[in-house]
Amino acid sequence: MQTLRQDIAYALRQMRLSPVFTLTAMLTLALGIGATTAIFSLIHTVMLKSLPVVDPSRLYRIGDGGDCCVEGSPQGNWGMFSYPFYELMKKNTPEFEELAAFQAGGSQISTRRGEADRTAKPLRGEYVSGNYFSTFGVGAFAGRTIQPADDQETAAPAAMLSYRAWQQQYGSDPKVIGSSFILDGHPFTIVGITPPGFFGDTLRSDPPDLWIPILQQPVLAGQKSFLHHFQAWLRVIGRLKPGATPDAVPARMTSLIRQWLMTGADFPADWMSGIKAGLPKQFVKVVPAGGGVGLMKEDYGDNLRILLAVCALVLLIACANIANLLLARGTARRAQTSVRLALGASRKRLIRQSLTESLVLSVFGGFAGLVIAYLGVKLLVALTFHSARFVPIDATPSLPVLAFAFLLSVFTGALFGTAPAWLATHADPAEALRGANRSTHDRSSLSQKVLVIFQATLSVVLLAGAGLLTRSIEKMQHQDFGYELDHRALISLIGPFNSYPQPKLDAMYREMQERLAHIPGVESAALALYAPLQDNWGEIVIREGHGMPNMNEEVGSSWDHVSVGYLETMGHHILRGRSITEQDTASTQNVAVVNEAFVKRFFKPGENPLGQRFGLDLPQYGTTFQIVGIVNDARYMWDNLYGAAPTRPIFFAPLAQHVKYDNAMMQSIDDGSHYIEGAVLKIHGSMEGLEPQVRRVLSEVDPNITLLNLEPMEDHIDANFDQQRAMAQMTGLFGILALLLAAVGLYGVTAYAVERRTSEIGVRMALGADRTKIVRLVLRGAFLQIIIGLAIGIPISILTGHLIAHQLYQVKIWDPLVLSGSIIALGVCALIASILPAQRAASIDPVKALRTE
Repeated sequence: MQTLRQDIAYALRQMRLSPVFTLTAMLTLALGIGATTAIFSLIHTVMLKSLPVVDPSRLYRIGDGGDCCVEGSPQGNWGMFSYPFYELMKKNTPEFEELAAFQAGGSQISTRRGEADRTAKPLRGEYVSGNYFSTFGVGAFAGRTIQPADDQETAAPAAMLSYRAWQQQYGSDPKVIGSSFILDGHPFTIVGITPPGFFGDTLRSDPPDLWIPILQQPVLAGQKSFLHHFQAWLRVIGRLKPGATPDAVPARMTSLIRQWLMTGADFPADWMSGIKAGLPKQFVKVVPAGGGVGLMKEDYGDNLRILLAVCALVLLIACANIANLLLARGTARRAQTSVRLALGASRKRLIRQSLTESLVLSVFGGFAGLVIAYLGVKLLVALTFHSARFVPIDATPSLPVLAFAFLLSVFTGALFGTAPAWLATHADPAEALRGANRSTHDRSSLSQKVLVIFQATLSVVLLAGAGLLTRSIEKMQHQDFGYELDHRALISLIGPFNSYPQPKLDAMYREMQERLAHIPGVESAALALYAPLQDNWGEIVIREGHGMPNMNEEVGSSWDHVSVGYLETMGHHILRGRSITEQDTASTQNVAVVNEAFVKRFFKPGENPLGQRFGLDLPQYGTTFQIVGIVNDARYMWDNLYGAAPTRPIFFAPLAQHVKYDNAMMQSIDDGSHYIEGAVLKIHGSMEGLEPQVRRVLSEVDPNITLLNLEPMEDHIDANFDQQRAMAQMTGLFGILALLLAAVGLYGVTAYAVERRTSEIGVRMALGADRTKIVRLVLRGAFLQIIIGLAIGIPISILTGHLIAHQLYQVKIWDPLVLSGSIIALGVCALIASILPAQRAASIDPVKALRTE
């Protein structure tokens, strides 16, 4: 311990005596360690951290996968279930002491505090079973939690408010508890406030503000309620009994789901042959759920791993730079080290002292890196979720993150300190005492050049990777979406539309569209059930006279109810036939305008779809809609947006038209599909001052309608690229950092080489070499290292492009423009880094240089 204290004191004294070296090394390490720790902090939060609940290790999710809003058809790997099947599960899972269900996705709810509050707020709600909070072991911060007694159709409507919403929306008013709130036009009593750290069952942006009992869903959903139908919309998490294991549950649930599909789901008879054929493919997994439903893990896991690898490369470059600095300083101290060896110091003792100095330096860099990590996490969250109101990710370093930063600091200290320490103690003392300048090709010089080559290699790899990702996001943002983005504004809204009879609702829509269209600066306005890139309903398409299709094939289509003028306002192109017009009313034939993908899927080549009829789900409804027009394909779904899937079929039906079904479920679907969620405006000029006018129009039409958002269409589309943009930006920043570090490393090695070769350069100049030849000599030595680095780095860059190919959109893995840009950027930085030492070498006075001998 005494020796260790001496080594630490010596290291601190050397750091104090060399402030420029110390600050440079600490800043370099802080950037590398801080960036890597920031990414690890996110990985820990998103992929490794448990929910803030009691004993999360006993939580297991029944089902897996994140597909949302399946309409009840067989899923293969089941991740969501209907309410009737959830009730069946509870009776067949004796291993669990509690089994809770909750809504997948959540929904916006128009919320007013009592009748006196005339301004509605949009809060995100989630339906949960009565045992939801007891399953997680979560109590109430104030009031009480939702109980099983609240989860009854005859119970008084109750809800629970999140702590964050209570603070931000209602100023922590204790009178909120027990007061009546108007949710989508219906009175509910707030029975309690959740604890401050609780964000629900899923780590995601904008978590729920309200939790509502599942059996109260018909109150708010009205005709859109599918509580007692076979639609799958609930996820399920259970708490194991002490000592129990979930090993037998997957097989039992798989058997149960197959049995339920055949006998208990109450599917239409026409579906059964297709369901029976796909029965062997249906299965249910049981997965640990200590971290909740891992949607963010699934969405961001790959990108976080890639960023961690990128940070590791930057850290290696930083370590190579510090190693170069220590090698240079070790060479300068070579005479001192030789004297110590000559006086009897052991090599082991000197190596230990050198390593201690490296470790002390890296620990200081680690502390500085924690500050950068804290800021880096905030930056990453801001970049990745810049469209979100709130993300429950804490940037404060936790104990695992602190431990990771400390271990990383120790590792980097050992990494960059070992080689300099070993080389310094293996020099020939006699040679060192004669003068360092006599040896121009020693091992330390070779090691420094190898490190520069290594830095150049990693730099070009990072730059090429960042370039590919940047090109990919540019192509995504500037692709042909199939509709116009310029001069379009998108309105998102919610309202208690299910509370109104259909005639009143139709009149309200006509008034709303007319008033919006007459706002100054608005050329046209149109209403829609869904806007682009929102979850669209999908149904089985039945063509007239074709009977029930094979359920094992692609037989579904998305659809949207839109007002007159929607296709024109969006900038769609009618390719054949006509658009939706004022003549398409409730008393005329139900019509539809289909896209090209619809025609390709459901009609043979050369077959004319105009005038043909089709329906949804059941053969008896195969004549419901008549096709009157064909519109161009457009990006309406997320997978279409990223090029991961072909354009999905979609048809547009008039908002003014309704279908009369004799099937209760089908009628419920049609009625619910007339509750619009937004509108689109075609405007001229800027959007300045538009939002207050839109709010005024909506409040005049109905004060219960809540404006969620008003944004340019470009911003709406742009928000869907948050993840890809953040990935490209962060990789680009790390690539630039790596490039700068490599340039600094090359400068240091070149300057050091010039200093060591002072006498040689003096001799050359004395023998007639001019300044140009000296500059060329130095630049040749510097660029030789860069060229070798490029020769190694270019093939690795191509391999890296192959590894991230799934992240790229319409970009080749060896894009020549990106690769050329990376090479030129590295070359320019190398020229700048080496020209200064070269000019200094050309300015050497031969007489003074020879006198140093």
